[in-house]
Amino acid sequence: MIDHQVSRRAALKAGAVGAAGIGAVSLAACGTSGGAGTNAARIGDNTAGGGGSGQAAGSAASGQKLASLDSIKVGQAVAAELSDGSPVLVSRPSSTSAACFSAICTHMGCTVKPAGTQLHCPCHGSVYDAVTGKVIHGPAPRALSPVAVQVVDGEVVTG
Repeated sequence: MIDHQVSRRAALKAGAVGAAGIGAVSLAACGTSGGAGTNAARIGDNTAGGGGSGQAAGSAASGQKLASLDSIKVGQAVAAELSDGSPVLVSRPSSTSAACFSAICTHMGCTVKPAGTQLHCPCHGSVYDAVTGKVIHGPAPRALSPVAVQVVDGEVVTG
């Protein structure tokens, strides 16, 4: 006859092994291979110091139109894309000026989205200021990387 009773020690060991396996799967989902991490590496490869280092992100020919200044409310941002496909956020600090930042979160490389006067990372909850790109709430460790832009005839263009 087979004894179907499981000792307390055996049950605890099985639970610990199962929990460790679940934790490993959860942590693997936060890794940077493929998906959003690939975008972060691509943008980092185009900068002197990588994402969030204060260096320009992505690469675009000078003069590439990103947005019309009138399409952006003062103090807010809109999503755009550089000619190499890198996602960026174009903001309007004042009625006559524009700023631009990489849309790649400095935490784990997810794409940050405009949300009024803030920029939100949908993956882990980081929040940035739409006008400055600075971190308002982490886990992001540093500001979004700036991209050089200028306003020419009412259009925000790379520069």
